[in-house]
Amino acid sequence: MAPYESDDAVGAARDEDRRSGRRKAARYAVPVAVVGVAAATIGLVPALADSGDPDLPKITAQQLIEKMAKSDVQQLSGTVKISTDLGLPDLGGLENGLLSGAAQGSGDGSSADPQAKLTELLSGTHTLRVAADGPDRQKLSLLESGAEYSLIHDGKDVWGYDSKSNEVYHSTAADSGKHREAEPPATPKDFADEALKAVDDTTSVTVDGTAHVAGRDAYKLLIQPRQSGSTVGAISIAVDARTGLPLKFTLTPKSGGAAVVDAGFTQVSFARPAASTFDFTPPKGAKVTEEKDAAKTPEHTPKHGEDFAEGLGGLNVLGEGWTSVATFDTGAEGGMPTGSQGGDLGGFLGSLGDQVSGKFGKGTVFSTRLVNALITDDGKVYAGAVTKDALVKAADGGK
Repeated sequence: MAPYESDDAVGAARDEDRRSGRRKAARYAVPVAVVGVAAATIGLVPALADSGDPDLPKITAQQLIEKMAKSDVQQLSGTVKISTDLGLPDLGGLENGLLSGAAQGSGDGSSADPQAKLTELLSGTHTLRVAADGPDRQKLSLLESGAEYSLIHDGKDVWGYDSKSNEVYHSTAADSGKHREAEPPATPKDFADEALKAVDDTTSVTVDGTAHVAGRDAYKLLIQPRQSGSTVGAISIAVDARTGLPLKFTLTPKSGGAAVVDAGFTQVSFARPAASTFDFTPPKGAKVTEEKDAAKTPEHTPKHGEDFAEGLGGLNVLGEGWTSVATFDTGAEGGMPTGSQGGDLGGFLGSLGDQVSGKFGKGTVFSTRLVNALITDDGKVYAGAVTKDALVKAADGGK
């Protein structure tokens, strides 16, 4: 099938905001979201797919995207396996420690804070249990060795509970918006929603056959960048043939090999979960942190999105489509930490990157299998899901 021009497929869903600056912001949100919970020691063959492809009626990419947009699944329960493989250097566990520390630093100080806890999905392989009964009742549980973390939304209450530390985090649905925005994607639908924001005329969108996922018949939607310079090879979304719900999401890098992101249901039911699924009462002796109490503590006030960007001199997006690059100024001339306090750290971090130079001067490029970042010696940062050469070109002002 010839590539389907995705502007036609999703044009009706776009408003004027996304046609202007927001479309670039949404595009950059894709690599950010992917880093937030990138995945997979799983290869190109879907590990969650059953053998034998189902024989389903023919469908176009436009029709499949419309089916996803119209999907209105209100009740479900199931198990999701999510794996991440950004290809970061093996630092003997330091990677997980840094990610966890960064998450807790931006949260409210409780190990049960969802913003901090769900950041564990940034690396490795995890199993989640999910359940939903309409817009006011959802539950997500992160299963760990000998412990469990649960995030429960029941009416006006949102509870986070970490059984390992016996800590509880409580907020109201109205208060918790900043946490939901900061939480990484966790289900195939979360990832698919982010990926579809990236679809424009720089994208090829096709239907790539069918599959069995978690015992369900599904169509496979294939999204591929048309531009050279992107590190994204392809995004595959398995869409339930009956409900239109994304069942599996796989992002593979242009460099090949294992997927960077792989998240999919291993089991799913569309029956209404038992009402008791969403019941929660803090266990006896648990430490309970209230959102309103945490918000009064200055050192625990998170700095998100635009506020963070403003503090760093503003976030700008260079270029368009899959090769767009986000840039901001740290205000720290010298780029890497130096001096008596930062010399060792600067040397360590510098050893993990590649030294580059151009019209912008000199700098260091830090690479993963998906996102590359350039920190210049005068304190500017350029980052995107682009190759090192494309990053240097963007820093030089190239188009």
